[in-house]
Amino acid sequence: MTTLDKVLYTARTHTTGGRDGASRTSDGRLDVKLSSPGTSGTGTNPEQLFAAGWSACFIGAMGVAAAQKKVPLPADRAVDAEVDLGTNAGGYVLRARLNVSLPGLDPAVAREIVDAAHQICPYSKATRGNIDVEINLV
Repeated sequence: MTTLDKVLYTARTHTTGGRDGASRTSDGRLDVKLSSPGTSGTGTNPEQLFAAGWSACFIGAMGVAAAQKKVPLPADRAVDAEVDLGTNAGGYVLRARLNVSLPGLDPAVAREIVDAAHQICPYSKATRGNIDVEINLV
């Protein structure tokens, strides 16, 4: 288990109704309706929120990795995250793919940055060894 030496930020949400409810952050910047995946509901779902958070964090981690290697990242860098919700004999499980676009970078350098970012990103650390994850360069 990882321990914290210093807390940099604490996100606080209040959620009601589960997958068919609503969630709001303590600062009011996020206030969303929730709907179960595949339903006709008007809200987002936890898997979409996880994908958005992880992809944003991963882009930040690539920035750290690129700075350490003294490599400028392209302005149009992007991560398309795909989070699958499924089942197995143990119940519900997640699986994820991060499809990373670093246009203009040498593929070998891009792979080094992506691999380093996967070691830096807190979302990657949280999922490592817990769910199947693919990190693809596209």
